[in-house]
Amino acid sequence: MKVLDPRRFGLVCAAAAVVAGLTVAGCAETLEGTATPNAAELSSYKTEAAASSAAATSSRRAAAQAQAVSENCAQFPTTSGLGVKAYNDFVDAHDSNAPDYAAKRDAASTTLEDAATKVEAGVTAAAGALPDDLAAKFSEYVTAARALAAETRRMTYTAQVGPLNDASKRVNDARNAVRETCPKR
Repeated sequence: MKVLDPRRFGLVCAAAAVVAGLTVAGCAETLEGTATPNAAELSSYKTEAAASSAAATSSRRAAAQAQAVSENCAQFPTTSGLGVKAYNDFVDAHDSNAPDYAAKRDAASTTLEDAATKVEAGVTAAAGALPDDLAAKFSEYVTAARALAAETRRMTYTAQVGPLNDASKRVNDARNAVRETCPKR
């Protein structure tokens, strides 16, 4: 058996590498000019990218709106219901000349004001995500609840009940408008 001579083997490998390098270098070709994108493909890409971005923005906006509607509509019946209950307790105390009339009047006024503040805070926290018509209805309720709170605060046994009744009707109308606009659960 013949042993390989390391010098010959190294020489053969070096020669093979030189031949391979010359072959690759000889096949290379330089192209003159400036690289430019395909205008039709570029336009198509930009259109697709804009549509995708718009769809993502629209999807985020729809999700934010759904969350804002859900959060505000879910808490509204409870929040406004507390005001209704406190107001009805005051009316019952007023009609029956109850000894706790003044305490119930003050509690009703405070509860109505608190309900208005909570509803207003929910609309503010939604930061424009609520549909305009629903946001307007919530705002109408806030205004009406604050007006009823003010009228309730002014009530005495000798005061005219007309302004109080008018303010109560506005709150009921505003409350019903919100409940009709909110999605049914």
